[in-house]
Amino acid sequence: MTEPFFWLGFSLCLVSVSLTAVLITLIPVVQELSRAARSAEKLFDTLNREFPNTLDAIKNTNLELTELSGEMKEGVKSASGAVKQIDRTFVTAKKQVENVHIKSRGFWAGVKAGIKTWQTDNQ
Repeated sequence: MTEPFFWLGFSLCLVSVSLTAVLITLIPVVQELSRAARSAEKLFDTLNREFPNTLDAIKNTNLELTELSGEMKEGVKSASGAVKQIDRTFVTAKKQVENVHIKSRGFWAGVKAGIKTWQTDNQ
């Protein structure tokens, strides 16, 4: 243990063997990273080509949905107005029926009174 040059050489040899093992292990990792980088580059190119078109399609769809929503609101307002008009018509018809009923009672009362008067005059 008194030979420092032996230990220095031995430790340098161990360091070189360790570095060699690390480099041998690192080569496949670097190759896989290179493949992954190429795949990512292809993906980014595809996204760069397709993403603006997709965003435009989404924007157009949003505009169409907004337009349809406005049309639906107008349709609902129109239907609501029609229902209100029908309700008013029914109320008016009900009042007219009540008036006819009242007037017909008056008419029949007059007819009965006329018949009674006619019968008393003929006797």
